[in-house]
Amino acid sequence: MSHFHADIRQRAEELVALYPRQRSAMLPLLHLAQEQDGYLSDEGIAEVATLTGTTPAEVRGTASFYDMFHLEPVGKYVVGVCTNIACLLAGGEELLEHASSTLGCAVGATSEDGLFTLEETECLADCNVAPCVQVNHRYVRTTTPETFDTMVQDLREGRLDHDVPSHGTLIRVKRQGGLRVAKSDIAAERAEALAARTARAEAAAAQQESK
Repeated sequence: MSHFHADIRQRAEELVALYPRQRSAMLPLLHLAQEQDGYLSDEGIAEVATLTGTTPAEVRGTASFYDMFHLEPVGKYVVGVCTNIACLLAGGEELLEHASSTLGCAVGATSEDGLFTLEETECLADCNVAPCVQVNHRYVRTTTPETFDTMVQDLREGRLDHDVPSHGTLIRVKRQGGLRVAKSDIAAERAEALAARTARAEAAAAQQESK
């Protein structure tokens, strides 16, 4: 029996169908697994392994490389504060300490109410508004402890739910109304990929013969 809910399972199968090799769908499938469970549970990892024809160890190893995937339960909102050099000089460490105090949890931990997980992040590539903050990988223009506290209050009261994605959502796809791929499109993409591989093979063979 599938661990994925029916709608997630359908989207997962559509994703796998987009790729000439099942394992190529691993990353987007990990996003789906995290979207359903809030983190990458053992069951979710096993499901991705089944769909990609790999092992749970391979899936877990891949997921552990990326900081957007969580192998342990996290809060509804994962708050990342950058302390790399530009943000450090702009008060990133002080903001991180303030965030820990405001949220009531240490860095790397989750608040008692389960709403917030606080992380110290590497460069978020938004240095012009340092110190940088992300919530569930969505940039938040926060530069002072005061605006941080306002953001937290808004999150607690649900006023930013339309701006902040769930922690596993494929944001780009979801903005377009969810992943819905026509079978004709899948067939066309497969044919195009096959033609490209055939052309490369023929070119390589011709080059070999000319030597």
